Amino acid sequence: MASIRVRLLRWLIGPILLVNLAGGALVYALAWLPAQLAFDQGLLDTAHALAALPSPAGQGAGHRDGDGLYVAVRDNAGRLLAGDADLPRGGAAGQAVDAVVRGEPVRLVGLRTGQGTTVTVAKALRQRGQAQAAIVRALVLLEAVATLVSAILIWYAVTRGLRPLRQLRAALRARAADDMAPLAMEDVPTELEPVVRAVNGLLEQSAQNARARQDFLANMAHQLRTPLAGLQAQLDVLPRARPGGEDARALAMMRAATERMSRQVGQLLVLARAEPGQAGPRRLEPVALDALLGETVQQFVEQAARKDIDLGFELAPATVPGDRFQLRDLADNLIDNALRYTPVGGRVTVSCGMDGDAAVLAVEDNGPGIPPALRAAVFSRFVRLDEHSAGTGIGLAIVREIAAAHGARVDIETAAGGRGARFIVRFESPSLRQESP
Repeated sequence: MASIRVRLLRWLIGPILLVNLAGGALVYALAWLPAQLAFDQGLLDTAHALAALPSPAGQGAGHRDGDGLYVAVRDNAGRLLAGDADLPRGGAAGQAVDAVVRGEPVRLVGLRTGQGTTVTVAKALRQRGQAQAAIVRALVLLEAVATLVSAILIWYAVTRGLRPLRQLRAALRARAADDMAPLAMEDVPTELEPVVRAVNGLLEQSAQNARARQDFLANMAHQLRTPLAGLQAQLDVLPRARPGGEDARALAMMRAATERMSRQVGQLLVLARAEPGQAGPRRLEPVALDALLGETVQQFVEQAARKDIDLGFELAPATVPGDRFQLRDLADNLIDNALRYTPVGGRVTVSCGMDGDAAVLAVEDNGPGIPPALRAAVFSRFVRLDEHSAGTGIGLAIVREIAAAHGARVDIETAAGGRGARFIVRFESPSLRQESP
């Protein structure tokens, strides 16, 4: 579909061009018709001047090639008294007509004198042709300039008139994907008000749908966590009541499955809260990454010890504005992911610090690593590189959502030594946008 600009230009420049052509034709007619009358009047004045001379010999000057003038004087019988014999007799008195003299087109006028003679005067049309060509050239130049100026003015007017559309497009493109705030109605042209109101209505409906989905996920996760916690507690009691045998193995499997379900439900709840625009307004506060990571690592010491993994940390001061609980979830998932995929006897290192103006959080392991071709896919939900792992497949999706909510970027590199993976979260701007509580 053609753009509005093209349509407007087509409907404006085309008619303007036709109007200019019609105006040029009218100007040509108004300029040429009086010029013809002036030429004929000049020819008639010449005939009157010759007729006023006292003698026929003086009346006729013959043919003067310089100006293309032909003169002939005849008596009542039509005999040539003076002048050019090839010149035919004129028409009615004072009436200019077209004729041909010696193969050249002329304009001719005849005038009867008081002495009974007839004076015929003719003039070649080449001078009129030259004058006509000059008029046409002047009009063509004038029409070209007028058309060009009109096209420029129309282009400028259309461009300026469409500026509100460009501003609206720029405002929509500049918005974040999770920004559901209505568009400002100030300074919106009357023609665009229905469009802006429709867009605002769509944004409001999208926000309501997002809130409804968030409430559903949160309620579902909350409702599932309570009975799962009760089931887990009962499973912990049963082995003490009926120890050993097949019952103990079955209960152990049930306990592992329940733990996995509890973790998955918890991660679903975290993911729902981490989605941009889904968790509602947040208050961002300065968070010391080094202190937060120091507390987080302590929670994974026992898990690392079960696999004989060397869990270490290198923490340098680094502060970012953010949501403390979400940043804690981000670190939990990165560390848990590293511990799950690192083999027994491996190594996991958690670090943070400043890199120029950006705060950096990194988790490095010496596990199997992630091929470059799959590094983008691992941030998708329910994607696991190892189907035999106990992960839920949404931990890194949570990391991505929380990082995006904090204006950070998550990259994956190969760990030092060429083996393993290094997850780097870079908080590019230390002055993130503060959201009202």
